[in-house]
Amino acid sequence: MSTRPTARFRIAPAPVGLHRVQDLLNTRALAAKGFPDLLADGVAASQSLDADLTDADARELRGLRTALEELIAGTSPSINPVGAELSVDATGVVRLSPSGGGWEYVASQVWAEVLLAQQTDTWRRLKRCRNELCGTAFYDRSRNNSGVWHDVKTCGNTANLRASRARRRSE
Repeated sequence: MSTRPTARFRIAPAPVGLHRVQDLLNTRALAAKGFPDLLADGVAASQSLDADLTDADARELRGLRTALEELIAGTSPSINPVGAELSVDATGVVRLSPSGGGWEYVASQVWAEVLLAQQTDTWRRLKRCRNELCGTAFYDRSRNNSGVWHDVKTCGNTANLRASRARRRSE
């Protein structure tokens, strides 16, 4: 039984399939909270991503996670996406389905969700917390897409307090 990586941050998951991308991003270690890297090895990766993964798969997924972080930051990722398959069901509905095995299956699932999120304009709402010690991936549900903290009460207040103290020192 797995616990979704995003659940350890006590935040709501992104909608539809975008939560898979968010979960992969939230596998990163967070020393400030004592959270280990959930892609450290195949066992940890298998438990956190509900897949049968090896240590080699975990290594590849760490690279994918870095590429997704680059993409969210607005830079071109340093990895080529793994393919997914298009299929048509009996009613004529076209589906984008993950393909491959191990890390390639997880990667094709994630890239398919990125594509769909970009097409539905929800991709821009998946962000990383601006708190340098945090970096949690969160889905910005604000009306004007202006959120910068995964949790205003923790990361936002800390950053605002730091900024306030810096202003007072400079006066």
